[in-house]
Amino acid sequence: MMNQIKRVVYELKDLKKDYGNRTVLQIGHLEFHPGTIYGIVGSIGSGKSTLLRLLSGKEKETSGSLKYDDDTFKTGWFGKIKPSEDIFLASIDFFQENQKVNQALKDIHPKKVDAINGRYFSKGPQKVLWNKQIGTLSPGEKSWLNNIMAVYSDPRVLLIDDYGTTIDNKMEFDFRKRLIKMNKELGTTIVAVAPDDFHLKKFAAVLIYLDNGYISKIRPGKTKSQGKFRKKT
Repeated sequence: MMNQIKRVVYELKDLKKDYGNRTVLQIGHLEFHPGTIYGIVGSIGSGKSTLLRLLSGKEKETSGSLKYDDDTFKTGWFGKIKPSEDIFLASIDFFQENQKVNQALKDIHPKKVDAINGRYFSKGPQKVLWNKQIGTLSPGEKSWLNNIMAVYSDPRVLLIDDYGTTIDNKMEFDFRKRLIKMNKELGTTIVAVAPDDFHLKKFAAVLIYLDNGYISKIRPGKTKSQGKFRKKT
């Protein structure tokens, strides 16, 4: 009987990330499987956003290995990682602070920017955000924009920073419904991070809890059959 080929989107082994003399993330072994929704939970300083940047290829691990599709990220001149078109990181923090919100959204979703404007910026207090500079946005406004960028994307792997924080339950339900539909119809692998599991446990199949840069626990989420997880230390 032939061995089945193990399908893994990401595999992390003995991964370590340092900033100067400070270690912010250390993971023994962690795998992410295709078509699964993951929630990464941790307080400020837990390493969750750092993990997201590593998974996106925005940053490189200090030691150990991170493989995407059974291979390390390609690098160009000076060792800079070449971004994969299959991975989308929904985070407004990677744009210039003097760039306006409408310009950023047009850069990301040029064919969908009118639909985004009509749905989220045409009325109410959000209307004034359309022409605001990114550097003037509050943390809550940035989180809201991260979620908008996420639900209008169409990648193989979707990474969402600060999911569901500082938005009302009605808006979160709308985002969640669209993400579940994306996962179900397109098979998108989704990794969303948040400071607590209040929203994530409603739709993530796997919940990964980080504490001071280490995985403290992994738990099944809303639907156990939706995906698999594996962690070794």
